[in-house]
Amino acid sequence: MTPLQSLVACGSKLWLDSVDPEEIAFNRSQGATGATSNPIIIADLISSGRFDELLKQRLREQQDDTAVAWLMTDELVRRAQEVFLPVWRQTQGDDGWVSFEVDPLIEDPAVGLSVADKRRRYVEEALRWSAGQANRLIKIPATDGGIAALEEIVAAGVSVNVTLLFTERQYLQARDACWRGLQRCPHAVHVKTVYSIFISRIDVYTEKHCPDLSPAAQGQVGIVNAKLLWRKNKAFWADKGFKLRHEIVFASTGVKKPSDPPWKYVEALAGDDILTNPPATNRAIHASGRVFTRRVDELPPPNVLDEINQKVDMQHLEQVLMAEGIAKFADPHKALLQLIAHKRRTLL
Repeated sequence: MTPLQSLVACGSKLWLDSVDPEEIAFNRSQGATGATSNPIIIADLISSGRFDELLKQRLREQQDDTAVAWLMTDELVRRAQEVFLPVWRQTQGDDGWVSFEVDPLIEDPAVGLSVADKRRRYVEEALRWSAGQANRLIKIPATDGGIAALEEIVAAGVSVNVTLLFTERQYLQARDACWRGLQRCPHAVHVKTVYSIFISRIDVYTEKHCPDLSPAAQGQVGIVNAKLLWRKNKAFWADKGFKLRHEIVFASTGVKKPSDPPWKYVEALAGDDILTNPPATNRAIHASGRVFTRRVDELPPPNVLDEINQKVDMQHLEQVLMAEGIAKFADPHKALLQLIAHKRRTLL
């Protein structure tokens, strides 16, 4: 049994944070059952030149670079969906999903949309990009506009991946909105909701803003936060009677500190729900020779939990990381559009 296979064997669903066909083929061979996408991933694939023939065809068909960017995104995500569709069928919709990120420019501060306008746009985008897609999760960020849209999106029967979640406040708002949507949805039995809790970015934040944390607590806040939200989510859905699991996605699992082992977050969260890992993290795990066991239930000693509660201002953390997160949404999409424009000049 390989390290990644041991991760799956101990209870984790392994998803890949990429729709690179080569990486998907390798990870699928190791037990991966889903994938996610975003503009950075799409831009990297287009930059590689491996899809230039497809891109040239799209550029000839469309004069609008934005339209080309979305056609390419849709195509690359569809290809990943085809790989995981047998899993989706076998699990009757509980696994085998690929996440599709809707227009990040909805949140661009330069665009200046109101919360009501953002809500309307998210609903429109979710309905557009989910139409006819069996195993596509629509990514909606846990911004004010995104959360405002969730109930209507889920009520329409769209499965969602709520992303950019850092705090309990955000999680509860998102989960409750999805729950209201499920109660209104005539096809709720077929709708999947997952909640992507970001982890490593939290530890980057505490290193900068909470330097007085003890060595036992520093570098553990993202893990503790994710585990507590995982427990809360499990308890909430336990008595709701759904066939599909409404799960936590442990996201942002690539380490940011060179001194940390690549499997730091993956090892700590192994054993349940969904781990969505970057290709480099999974390659490093594969080469590690490690055997993973269930650790998701384990928490640090009470004194460490108390210290984290006292010294980490979660409201400030959310404000800082959401501002950074929104920029990381919008800027890569703008870069993708610039890349398409550059490719138009060089390929045609």
